[in-house]
Amino acid sequence: MPRPNTGPKLDYIKGREPLYIIWYDRGQKRVRSTGTTERKEAEAALARFIGQSHSVGGPREPSEVGVAEALNFYSEYKAPNANDPDRISYAIEALLPYWELKTLAEIGTITCDGYAKWRKKAPGTIRRELATITAAQNFMVDEKRLTQAVNVPLPPKPEPKDRWLRPNEAARLLNAARNGGRASRHYLPLFVLLALYTGARKEQITSLRWPQVDMENWRLTYAIPGRVKTKKRRPTIPIPRKLRPFLRYAWGRRSSDTGTVLHIDGKPIKRIDKGFRAAAKRAGLDGVSPHTLRHTCGTWLAQKGVTMWNIAGWLGQDPETTARIYAHHSPDFMDEAMRAVDRRA
Repeated sequence: MPRPNTGPKLDYIKGREPLYIIWYDRGQKRVRSTGTTERKEAEAALARFIGQSHSVGGPREPSEVGVAEALNFYSEYKAPNANDPDRISYAIEALLPYWELKTLAEIGTITCDGYAKWRKKAPGTIRRELATITAAQNFMVDEKRLTQAVNVPLPPKPEPKDRWLRPNEAARLLNAARNGGRASRHYLPLFVLLALYTGARKEQITSLRWPQVDMENWRLTYAIPGRVKTKKRRPTIPIPRKLRPFLRYAWGRRSSDTGTVLHIDGKPIKRIDKGFRAAAKRAGLDGVSPHTLRHTCGTWLAQKGVTMWNIAGWLGQDPETTARIYAHHSPDFMDEAMRAVDRRA
């Protein structure tokens, strides 16, 4: 039974120095630091909080807004309309246990480094999760709920991983995907094939619906009608011949003409990582994630001499990014420079 909302009150939290404002919202416990151990100052902060909660008012200072409040506001009003709401949800789920009792004003190098040590994840993961706090603040500023956003120090952007699968490794992964549990019976093998042949991102494949697959003209578009375009482009490409039989088979087992291509009993797939990791382990492959398949597709195209421009179009990437990641895999890589050096010699 939900806790009754008895109104905000001051209390101590074990292991924390400041006094905290504690209240219940729709049965869920909410907390916010007053930033002080002095009772009179804390009572003044409580009075300001009560006044703000009963009036529309203007934007508040970062010291008056909790990180949890900013994330919850972002999750409720912005995330549902974002390109990848699940990714935002996972990030917020990871952030809240550490940041729940901190205000935006407490964000800094020390607290962000502390989060990285507490989280014990790769710098790229930490960077993506902390960036969610920045996005939440910017949204609150846009909505006139926050006076200004606090800078969130991020770890350096990691270099792109150059892990890609050789054909025999890809075959082992596909075989392992076909011989597992529930994921193997329903969606994992087709996910692997779509990722290897089209090079699409994980979310683009899991959200792919049958109206986006033209079985008559053999065209596939990852673009979703009405969705705002971002730098993560969603290309339209011809469907490779070797992929077509698998799509025909999936079409015959579809749950509806408008449902997702990958599904379990008609329900869309939201999390594919667990089943994928299990398949990679069965295949004896280390350092392999769903994104590795996208990188594999780009690498294979470069190795076959496809131009960086065409690879960029196929993957939905910026040509400069494509050249930076895949140019060294091309058989013609630096040939012109080498010939010039040979002529000088």
